[in-house]
Amino acid sequence: MINLKSTAVAVSLALISSSALANPDMEAMKKQLEQLQQQMQQLQQQLAEAERKSKQQEQQQEQITDRIAKQEQQLEETVAKSDEKKDGIRVGGAVRTNFSHTSYDDDSKNRGGDFDFDIFRVNFAGEIGDVSLNAEIRFFDYMTAVKYAYVGYDFAEDWQVQAGITKVPFGNWPYNSHNWFFGTTYYIGLEDDHDMGLLFKRKIADNWQLDLGFFKNDELGGVDGYVDNRSDRYSYDVVGFRTADEGVYAEPVSQIGEYNTFSARYGYHLEHEGGTTELGFSALAGGLHDGVDRAGDYNAWALHLNSNIGRWNLQLQHGEYDYDIDNVNRMAVGAYSFYDTIAAQATMTNANIAYSLPVEWGAVTGLQFYNDYGIIYDKSDNTEDTWMNVTGFSVAAGGLFTYFDLVHAKNQPFVGGSIAGDSDETERRFNINIGYYF
Repeated sequence: MINLKSTAVAVSLALISSSALANPDMEAMKKQLEQLQQQMQQLQQQLAEAERKSKQQEQQQEQITDRIAKQEQQLEETVAKSDEKKDGIRVGGAVRTNFSHTSYDDDSKNRGGDFDFDIFRVNFAGEIGDVSLNAEIRFFDYMTAVKYAYVGYDFAEDWQVQAGITKVPFGNWPYNSHNWFFGTTYYIGLEDDHDMGLLFKRKIADNWQLDLGFFKNDELGGVDGYVDNRSDRYSYDVVGFRTADEGVYAEPVSQIGEYNTFSARYGYHLEHEGGTTELGFSALAGGLHDGVDRAGDYNAWALHLNSNIGRWNLQLQHGEYDYDIDNVNRMAVGAYSFYDTIAAQATMTNANIAYSLPVEWGAVTGLQFYNDYGIIYDKSDNTEDTWMNVTGFSVAAGGLFTYFDLVHAKNQPFVGGSIAGDSDETERRFNINIGYYF
């Protein structure tokens, strides 16, 4: 392309050169025009360089924009994948050991206490498609027991159904206690109980939660379950009723089992300064079967409160239970390969408090200090009250979780007594339970 500005300057220089021969003043003008031409050439070079750099910058900007777009797309794909449910079953578990020093076992006191194997357990949890699986099996040195084993399905936005050996909704959730021994309600089958049936759970929404359950029988199949020992189970259930000449720890002669039990638990959640509080009501009712015919009925109810205020947790619960069989005022219960006896009807009250303290002491990340108190009274067999007070703390350190408990109790299972006992002695047990969870 012809540069008109350069051509004009060249023509001007030629004319000026011819004129300069005749006029000396024109020589100076010629030099000025030559300088002007050089400046214009330099400007043209600078302009060309600027245009080249501008194109490079545009290309670089386009490359940067493309990279950003690709990164955004990759990020969106990563987020989308993370939101997708991944099929697969996860396996975990725990190994626990236990040390105890008691007031009611002279041989143990002479040895300075006993350190024993507690349990090895395996947990399964996960999803295949839209169906979830949750199960836990526990291995003791004296028995093997399935705690729970159920499949779950979210059939609506706020509702899930669980089928199998699942938790009976009743009382403070998930536990009416903080310590390793649970509360007095556990030993009458009204805390952390698991039976065979269906559970419909409404997820927390609009500040309230509702659990509805129908349980065909207990986790071992009821009175006609195909098991050698009906006390080989994790959670307490009624397995018979007591005759007058039976001991409180004897295998029951008259066997019965729970069946067709309906259970409901309602909790309303209040938000307040420093935390939340759940106010709730629970009730259940079902039948008792002797293997041939219906032997009677049973029911229970409870009012409960579970409040978190800052690092504090307060639990309160009060209720009653009643096993209604003609001319019977004592029931046989079984768990941990062990039979015990409870009054057919009684009142129950619990009051628990705990304080959680996050720490950074090496591997130790959390402490919880607690005092749990429970009492069972107004018993139908007119025996003395059963009460238990547990003062202690738990320590979380990596995969380790340890309970340190000092128990004082009267007529309490695993603390030197029976719920149907009639002792005036207050027994003591110091206990350390060490668990490694994986």
